[in-house]
Amino acid sequence: MAQIEGCKHSLTITVPTEDVKVETERALESIRSKVKLKGFRPGKVPAQLVRSRYEEAIRQEAAERLIPRYLGKKLEEENLRAVGTPTISDLHFDDQGRMEFKAEFEVVPEIELKDYRGLTVRYQDPEVTAEDVQARLEELRTEKAQYVNLDPRPAEEGDYVVVSLESLSGIEGPPVKQDEMVMRLGDPETLAAFSENLRGLTPGEQREFDVAYPEDFGQPRLAGRTVRFRARLLGLRRKELPELSDELAQDVGDYRDLDELREALRKSIYAERQYRAQLLAKSELLDRLVDLHDFPVPEVFVERQIENIVAANLGALANQGVDPKSVRLDWSKARQVHREKAEREVKGALLIDRISDREAIAATREEVDQEVHRIAKRERQPVAAVRMRLEKEGALGRIANRIQHEKTLNFLFENARKVAAE
Repeated sequence: MAQIEGCKHSLTITVPTEDVKVETERALESIRSKVKLKGFRPGKVPAQLVRSRYEEAIRQEAAERLIPRYLGKKLEEENLRAVGTPTISDLHFDDQGRMEFKAEFEVVPEIELKDYRGLTVRYQDPEVTAEDVQARLEELRTEKAQYVNLDPRPAEEGDYVVVSLESLSGIEGPPVKQDEMVMRLGDPETLAAFSENLRGLTPGEQREFDVAYPEDFGQPRLAGRTVRFRARLLGLRRKELPELSDELAQDVGDYRDLDELREALRKSIYAERQYRAQLLAKSELLDRLVDLHDFPVPEVFVERQIENIVAANLGALANQGVDPKSVRLDWSKARQVHREKAEREVKGALLIDRISDREAIAATREEVDQEVHRIAKRERQPVAAVRMRLEKEGALGRIANRIQHEKTLNFLFENARKVAAE
């Protein structure tokens, strides 16, 4: 007998007397071989004595053998794809020697796909202007710039100053200390307090001053704090940019002249912008797809996705220098905050899987191999060693799933109706 509520299912299953008897005898012999009782050699305790003393353990071992077998058989008969670990309850043996139990579990939902071809999405191919290319050229010039030391004099606006810096107060933990750092006085990326207090110093002089960091400063341990520093001016420099010439193009890479470098930069900028624009469009397509379909999702999938979201957030904090262990995490609140996002992401993933099946979209062996080679190159490890590790970790399947997901999104994008954004 089956009961269904959304993705939650329950089955009441009865195991025939004959099968219960067979597994009970096997369990009896298994326990008998291990039992040690005074007056009997190991494995020679009378079966009837073992049965009377260890009846509950015998039934438990028999049940552990029978439940997976009969549950799996029932799931196959009813074509149910169970997810997570089933909860077993109401286990009992009746007078006829039959065993009965109740299994509660969640299943992957049946999804009735709506028309997913021709969805409308905002997208237009990016444009790259001559100004964009010129700006990228200026970035290259800056990367190739030479910094020339200047004779000692009072520091002025626009100078590149070399300073040693040490925090004196206003910050928790170890002090901020830089033996040698370069900043430009008056530059928008230089906090005003540094420009104001370093201006007028001559190399060799030092000054103490306060710096008020904005609340959204990139380093969390400094954000919103007023820190007192001691700074010593070590020297002054002038930045000299290389000329825009064929020589610069040849220095940057394998380019014959400046025109060839400009064309390469134009293509590079176009590819970057196209990738970002298509990424936004595919995200919008996935949102439209989720909005089109209404179906329940397994709670175990939602919980897992909430954990993934929280883990990603903690990882982002770690990248900013915050110890994740110092974060007091309220899981109840986290579930509330991230539940809707997690549900939509799970729905999106299930829809993509369903469309992949419908359209016979899958990762090829060559595509998985390419990804393995890419990982090996990035990690500077032999391909065979990386493949062995990924197989051991079960990561090759995840790589194939990710490739399949991306190919299906590309399919939806290619078949979408693109309209220009307002």
